[in-house]
Amino acid sequence: MTTKGFLGLALAFLFVSQLIKNRADNWPQWRGPHRDGISEERGLLKEWPKEGPKQLWAAKNLGSGYSTPSVVGSTLYLLGNEGMENESIKAFSTDKGETLWSTRLGKVGNPKQNPPYPGARSTATVDGELIYALGSDGDLVCLDKSGKVRWQKNLRSEFGGQPGKWAYSESPLIDANSVVVTPGGAEATIVALNKKTGEVIWKSAIPGGEEAAYSSIVTAEVGGKKQFVQVLQKGVVGVDAKSGAFLWRYDRLVQGSPANIPTPVVSGNYVYASTGRGGGGLIKLNADGGKVEPEPVYHEMKVPTAIGGAVKIGDYLYGTSQGLLCLEFMSGKQKWEDRGVGAASICYADGRLYLHGENGEVALVEATPEGYREKGRFTPADAPSRGSSKAWAYPAVANGRLYIFDTGTVYCYDIKQ
Repeated sequence: MTTKGFLGLALAFLFVSQLIKNRADNWPQWRGPHRDGISEERGLLKEWPKEGPKQLWAAKNLGSGYSTPSVVGSTLYLLGNEGMENESIKAFSTDKGETLWSTRLGKVGNPKQNPPYPGARSTATVDGELIYALGSDGDLVCLDKSGKVRWQKNLRSEFGGQPGKWAYSESPLIDANSVVVTPGGAEATIVALNKKTGEVIWKSAIPGGEEAAYSSIVTAEVGGKKQFVQVLQKGVVGVDAKSGAFLWRYDRLVQGSPANIPTPVVSGNYVYASTGRGGGGLIKLNADGGKVEPEPVYHEMKVPTAIGGAVKIGDYLYGTSQGLLCLEFMSGKQKWEDRGVGAASICYADGRLYLHGENGEVALVEATPEGYREKGRFTPADAPSRGSSKAWAYPAVANGRLYIFDTGTVYCYDIKQ
């Protein structure tokens, strides 16, 4: 190779390396690009200043609820509600947080719930030029990027849906040409619709016809076939992604819990699931011909069980209960525990865990099994009054920024190096 050719290859390598190092990423749906709480973003701050990262803007009076921001390009999407009659999806500019449009989804579901935390709960799913949102009363809506409704379904009236007492909290899953949600009930416990038209592809009637819980569907590949994994009111279930055929269920992980909330963590044919009162654990899905059998691996009480979910990084699982825990994913053996910011919602990017505490604090922690290594903590300025509720909304990392939603206010922080 000539010197000129070698120099060209070296420059190309450096260019690609720099792109990887400074990679930006969208946050287009619940728990990020792959629905697992993990961003592939690079070039982020490894440690925050004492006062926290630089706040770029804060947008207030956006409506109540517990939605997580979805961010694609220069637009942020968020569900919120004003009173009990109007729940909406709104679009904002990521430049200054200015409102671009707002579209009403319906009313707030189950407003007389007890304890009373009525409000918008779901996170919007952005798929190309279309956006999907599920209102807390079961209004599933497909919109274009101008906010115009393409089609709309109601899970209660059209599928005999039965949500839990705290209404619908699920965020829609897009899988190939389908949008998949969980109406609950005996008729269509889980349903797949054509994402462009809303027409029914299949209905899955889970034996027992139980209520929907508050989790969101994830996918798993077991025995060479794709399936959807969901937590219902009485157990964790799996259905065939192509036909909706019921495959398996496992109830022990959710027994004794009135609110099954965290989204399962899937790794290969292993599923980690947890609930606040039922503890958490791992099951192995064994495929034999057309059958799938769940095999318990472990079940413990002192594992991540908080509403804020968990993330698997390498061989380790991170999440909170009363504080942040790190444990071996395959064995459940605890590596360490620290009070940190207490119970919190969690996501991961560029070697760090981002925690939004139920108390409103935000923390940055190194993701390492060697011990708890906090790299920054702050409380957003002018934090809103939450009443009897807590700061339950998940954080989102997108395009070099950290987004925090808390009781009507979105905060945007610059976290690039």
